[in-house]
Amino acid sequence: MTGDRKDVLADLQNIVAAMQHKTVLVAGDIMLDRFVYGDVHRVSPESPVPVLTIGHENFMPGGAGNVLANLCGLGVKAHLLSVIGPDAEGEKLRALVAEKGADPSGLVVAADRRPTTVKTRFLAAHQQLLRTDYERVSDIDEKDESALLAQAEKFLQGCGAVVLSDYGKGTMTPSLIEALIKKAGKAGIPVLVDPKKTDYRIYRGADIVTPNRKELSEATGGMPTRTDGEVAAAARKLMKESGIGSVVATRSQDGMTIIQARGEPVHLRTEALEVFDVSGAGDTVAATLAAALASGADLIQAATIANAAGGIVVAKVGTAAIRHVELVAALNRRDVSLQARPGGRAVVSAAHQGMICDADEAAEYAQRWRARGLKVGFTNGCFDILHPGHVNYLNAARGRCDRLIIGLNADESVRRLKGPSRPVNAQDARAAVLAALGAVDMVVIFGNDAQEDDKPIRLIEKLHPDIFFKGGDYAEESLPEAPVVRSYGGTVQIMPLSEGHSTSETIRKMKGRVA
Repeated sequence: MTGDRKDVLADLQNIVAAMQHKTVLVAGDIMLDRFVYGDVHRVSPESPVPVLTIGHENFMPGGAGNVLANLCGLGVKAHLLSVIGPDAEGEKLRALVAEKGADPSGLVVAADRRPTTVKTRFLAAHQQLLRTDYERVSDIDEKDESALLAQAEKFLQGCGAVVLSDYGKGTMTPSLIEALIKKAGKAGIPVLVDPKKTDYRIYRGADIVTPNRKELSEATGGMPTRTDGEVAAAARKLMKESGIGSVVATRSQDGMTIIQARGEPVHLRTEALEVFDVSGAGDTVAATLAAALASGADLIQAATIANAAGGIVVAKVGTAAIRHVELVAALNRRDVSLQARPGGRAVVSAAHQGMICDADEAAEYAQRWRARGLKVGFTNGCFDILHPGHVNYLNAARGRCDRLIIGLNADESVRRLKGPSRPVNAQDARAAVLAALGAVDMVVIFGNDAQEDDKPIRLIEKLHPDIFFKGGDYAEESLPEAPVVRSYGGTVQIMPLSEGHSTSETIRKMKGRVA
């Protein structure tokens, strides 16, 4: 990347904007991730093991399905090629793929009737008690390969990039990998491989491979991959031996290194405010790289954007997909320092900023948080002029949960509740101020529809928060939201309000001073 810093950032922002008009094909091993959440209150009398009383369970597409989820989150049109079993779990995956807005016709039912791969995590009190893997690991047969290649012929038309998401479960056979790379190469479509195998010669002809440090070391006979120089040396050996065009080595919270056939390595550093969980970050990087390449980015530009995306998801808990709005916000608000010369570094850092989401996005995040055993809290209000009473209330609520979502009344809703002179501050401004508070993880605007009666009942039905917080002297029985919360096992907590603070009183004082 060359040019003025502002020009470089503008180019990156234009690439991200263009993603929503591109198409990417994902081929690989899909699996069903199942999270079973409950409580442990006793030890089994039959054996010294905890007894998990199950409260609820959540499902999401894993493996190649998580790459797909990230692409869909970026607004990219995504196609998926994979194999599922002739079972209810396979149909569940088909439905989840359709929910993401992707075409599930690329999911082929295994001719050998292998079961759908299912990974189940049992969680209690934020801790994973047990993980079970239900799978059969063996190469798919020729019938399935032919079916996948037939779908690939259709999906490659108009495609801007291909991701091979190889989790080593048997979908990505050597012959299928070779055929897909040849077909994409003939069409001039870049191929990116997110590998799990140790012999990278089967990916010969691919444009980019994205191993993490451990995978890079294993693929090069145990070469060290701790420092910049060690990573670069291992990558160059890998490229020479495997016939792969470039390596983008992902290094968790340390960012990534890009090694191309010509030129010096480029090291990108990611400085996330906090690193909670690096699981799934590789899928996010692969998806974002592919989306950026499909949008006309060169490899350094694509990696810089993917690096920013990786910095966002490692600050989340669990396997979380990137969102287009998050990536746009990252490039708009973060202090991104870029150097154009080879060996340059990009640093991404940011202060706390909660997300501002629509109801559907918020529901997905809430589901992921709960799947990891986190307690999700919810409260709502107008929050027109923020004062110490609001801040104290939100801090107290956040102290009783792991994630706090604010339902913010839209401008039309505030006018119905408070009169034509309100709100003083528009909904976007109110949302931005709330999202900047350390206690707030997400803001969702609701109430544009008068039929909602200015109450967050529909939003609560979508989010299923574990705790609904209400400030004041209310009785739980008088709250219209309470029956909804209790219906799915949630609880209502009435929180005391700080005395002497009121938005209406603040406005009266302001008017008095003006008079």
